[in-house]
Parts: sequence; structure tokens; C-alpha cells
Amino acid sequence: MEKRVVITGLGAITPIGNNAKDFWEGIKKGECGIDQIKAFDASDFKVKIAAEIKGYNPEDYFDKREAKRLDKFSQYAIIASREAWEDSKLDKEKENMERVGIIIGSGIGGIETIETENQKCFTKGPDRVSPMYIPMGISNMATGNVAIELGAKGESVAMVTACASGTHCIGEAFRMIRHGYQDVIVAGGTEAPITPLGIAGFTNIKALTKSEDRLRASIPFDKERSGFVMGEGAGVVILEELEHAKKRGAKIYAEIVGYAATSDAYHITSPAPGGEGGARAMSLAIKDAGAKPEDITYINAHGTSTHLNDSCETQAIKTALGDAAKKVMVSSTKGHTGHLLGAAGGIEAIVCAKAVEEGFVPATINYKVPDEECDLDVVPNEGRKVDVKYAMSNSLGFGGHNATILLKKFDN
Repeated sequence: MEKRVVITGLGAITPIGNNAKDFWEGIKKGECGIDQIKAFDASDFKVKIAAEIKGYNPEDYFDKREAKRLDKFSQYAIIASREAWEDSKLDKEKENMERVGIIIGSGIGGIETIETENQKCFTKGPDRVSPMYIPMGISNMATGNVAIELGAKGESVAMVTACASGTHCIGEAFRMIRHGYQDVIVAGGTEAPITPLGIAGFTNIKALTKSEDRLRASIPFDKERSGFVMGEGAGVVILEELEHAKKRGAKIYAEIVGYAATSDAYHITSPAPGGEGGARAMSLAIKDAGAKPEDITYINAHGTSTHLNDSCETQAIKTALGDAAKKVMVSSTKGHTGHLLGAAGGIEAIVCAKAVEEGFVPATINYKVPDEECDLDVVPNEGRKVDVKYAMSNSLGFGGHNATILLKKFDN
């Protein structure tokens, strides 16, 4: 018999809050975490803005030696996972830690380490490359380091599907628990891509906006959108089998009831025409949940602020929901945070969990110019207090990877 799966812990470090509580408050207040790049001198770069974490000092979270042995993407994953674990009030002494899994994805992994050590290799010689280069750079190390941190000995997997990584991780964790393979899974995404190489690469593929107006740079569904803004951070949720959670009196934020993943099989960066693959992911997730399109109250869209993504996702929502698309509320929180790539699905799952728990639909901020190609209710500029029965989160990644999760208000 399939088991029910609930969310019992939240953890985040983001451009608008260095923990889940502050992040959610920033979402509700409509804060924008975008500003001039401070991580490096971007004066010679065509792109000069990003959504960076504010006031981050690794030594606030790790001792000096440990911090030096962890790329930022792993640091962020550990910080968010610690918070989610503490929030869930799980007790390592009382849990069978062989039934606790970790699934945390990253689109790029330790790009800062890769970049630094590459420069060393070609300027100072191969012997100067750090012996920690590989264990700091490879993208499974967020999962590996969190497993070590928590002592989790269950399934330990890192999914890499570009910007869909976080949502795929949460969806696959949902399936593992639903089918009885694990009792608890720490799941989400992490990313630290704001480096010279990261910004240059995404600039030259024409994915990033060159706007220097922080309030008109990441503007999903707006007719004047011109590309996304790079973000960084991590979002992690604790997924738990319902009876396991009830037995220990856990607080339940929301229930995960549906998940689906599809492939466009079309192009390495462009979505399939009409958002066909994304539409299938949404339809299959709704079917997986035993729900109907008209049940969906809110969709947290992938909504990157690129021309193709937002228009194709709009079409996909219309295809998947049919007439119900006219009434559903759709927003993208990337106006607040920029695009966290592999971590986007992690923080956006937290948004959906809190939307369901508190009955609040976040806005698409800094929206000014309506686009006839994006003619859904995009909740412009002001969030709404409304009962949210079902919330959907979409993530669409380079390579044609699509993932959708469906959350429901928990009702025993």
C-alpha cells in the first residue's frame, strides 16, 4: 500500500533571508535580493548584477579548517539541512538512521573550486592543484557532506538536471518514501554559481539579462523581460512518512501528493514548442495526486524572466489545466531571489509549503508591462491572502528536463 508523505522541516539560505523564516517573510513583503555583484570585480563584464546571499561568513557556521575544505555549494546545503533537521525536531538517538536518506541536487556543483584550481594548474603547475579539488568540486558532495553531518545512512543520491535538480530531488524522495524505501529524507537543492566563469558562461549563452536596474532585471511574465538574474543559496525540506511523523507528534507544513518528470527530447537549452514537456509533467503530477485541474489554487512557476521560458510555460499551463488555467493563480518568486539554478526547486518548494500552510499566494514582483503571450493571473506586485488547497511547483532545466511537484493542505 502506498504511504502518505508530509513535509515536517524547512531550511534555507537565500538572497532575501539566511534562514527559512526570514526567507518566507521576505517573500511576503515583496523584497528583492538583486544588487550589484560583490563576489568579484564585474566591471569588465556585460552582466553586473546578481542575487547574492547577504552578510555571509562561512566561519559563522563552520570552523576555519572545515570551511576551507567545503565549496560554497556544500556549505549552503549543510546550513539549510541543519536548519531543516532542527525545525523537524527529529532526534538522531531515536531514529533508525539507516532509514534516513539524503537527496540534494546541484546544477553545477563546486564551480568556484573548479575555477580556482584550474587557474592554479595553468599558472603555477599541476602539482599546485589542491588534493581537495575533486572532493570539493564534484556535485554529489552536497549530499555526501550532509549525510556525514547528520549521520544519515539511508539512500544517498545527488540528482543533476540543471535548473530542475531541486524539484527532481524532492520528487524522487517523495516516491522513495511513498513506496516504503525510507522513513525520512532530507531533500532539496543547492547552488553557488556567482563566479566570473559562471556569470560569463551564462552571459555568452544569452541567458542573463544585461539590465542594471535591480528592480527591472528579473521580471517574469513582463513584456520587457530580457533574461534571468543569477542567484545563489539552498533550499531543503524534510520529507517524512505520515504515520512516522504522527507517531512523534511532528508539525506538518503540507502533504506532497503528486510528482512527475518528463523530457522534451528537443533542444539543449530551448523548451519544446508550446511547453509540451512541461505540460505533460503538470498533467501527470495532477493525475498522480488523484486531483483535477480545477483543484489547483496556485502554481509557483519556473518563470525565469527569459522570453521563451515564460511564454512556453504559459502555454504549458493552459494545455495542462484547460479552462481551469483562467482561474489559477500563477507567480514566479524569481523576482525576489533571482534564479538559483539547481537550488530553485528547493526554495520554491518551501514557498509552496508555506503558501499552503498560511493561505498566502506570493506576488510576481516588479511587474509593469503585461504581455499578451503571458496572459494568466500572474498575481502582479501584491501577494494575496487566500485559502490554498493545492500548490504546484514547476522546474524546467537545460537539456529538456521537466519536473512538477504538487502539495496539498494537510487535513489529517
